[in-house]
Amino acid sequence: MNRKTTSGLKIICLNRKASFNYFFEDLLEAGIVLKGSEIKSIRDGKVNIADSYAIEKNGEIVLINSHIASYKQASYSNHRPLDERKLLLNKKEINKLIGKMQRDGFTIVPTKMYFKKGRAKVELAIAKGKKQFDKRASKKNRDWNRDKARYVRKSS
Repeated sequence: MNRKTTSGLKIICLNRKASFNYFFEDLLEAGIVLKGSEIKSIRDGKVNIADSYAIEKNGEIVLINSHIASYKQASYSNHRPLDERKLLLNKKEINKLIGKMQRDGFTIVPTKMYFKKGRAKVELAIAKGKKQFDKRASKKNRDWNRDKARYVRKSS
């Protein structure tokens, strides 16, 4: 029996805003095509995926609006920070994602970026947007859980 361990994961950045703005239906892992200066900048931790999302372009899934800062030491071969980056997925997974986006109205949002065995990976969530009343309810629930934990701590 094979067991997956998380010991080889090094989380680079998280998208905390995504869980507040979306309901997640499914999570999947994708590789990402990067240039040399991009990977060096990612290893320095200068990446932000808070406002990014993925779309279908020419039968491929592309990550839009992810900010990877320019690498100082890369002189003329530097990259553009807000460039589109191709995601590495199987054809079956690509077709599933395209169908969900077009038919069911879902969106693809990156939730975290990490290194797995030395390779940069992105965890994608197939998500549906929350309405304003859903956001208020989740905030209310979070505040109540915080207060409840405070009461339990004081009583014991």
